[in-house]
Amino acid sequence: MGPVRAGELRSPEAPVLGETQTRNPSLRLTPRHAQVEDFVAQAMSDLGPGVLSEALFLYRKPHGRDEPWTPEEMTMLFNRTVALSTLAGIEYFSASRGAMRVLYETSSVIDAPGTRRALADPVFASPPASLSLYARQRDLTFGDNTYRFDYITGPDLILFSQENITAMSVGIIPAIGRNRFRMTLAVIDAGDSLLVYAAAMARVATLLGMGERVSDSFNNRLHAALGWFSGHADQVFGSI
Repeated sequence: MGPVRAGELRSPEAPVLGETQTRNPSLRLTPRHAQVEDFVAQAMSDLGPGVLSEALFLYRKPHGRDEPWTPEEMTMLFNRTVALSTLAGIEYFSASRGAMRVLYETSSVIDAPGTRRALADPVFASPPASLSLYARQRDLTFGDNTYRFDYITGPDLILFSQENITAMSVGIIPAIGRNRFRMTLAVIDAGDSLLVYAAAMARVATLLGMGERVSDSFNNRLHAALGWFSGHADQVFGSI
């Protein structure tokens, strides 16, 4: 698998739509796709989040193509989404610093939350209908944590969701309790393009300023994740 440049969206004609809510949030950008709508609505119901960030991005397939992905392309794209080691080093633009910053310092698939032994990224001959993986990731905001990644696929869909197994803190300050964070990325094949939807939500500690700090982090995560996916899609569809 070739290198993926971090955190860059390669379709300037299709800007990212985004919104963050920190008071009684509700879903506003979810695509009209039954599996995606049901999945994200269930996550909202389970969490009752205090912070919600959503983003929507249209990835144009190159070379004027207008047909759906082939089974081989879908498999390649799925294998890149389970290659969690490639999240290490992805970047986001920090408005406060006016520069790019690394989001995940390290990222690897692990065997189990208790032992956290690093494993090679899995590779599949065809995408399974569902899959769960555990990962260990260190990021600059929340430190070293363990997550579960759940995957769902359909003929026109690759969806995965990240949930925290360990509590997330900002320094020594508790921010998000165990199983209180979800980030979802859904890729819907639309023939000439891929509709990419991302959402991050959490129940956040009620400390002064914590909601704003977490919402900023969520925006950074979503944009970095969209750039990470865009780089992989470029490789699959032959635009680089």
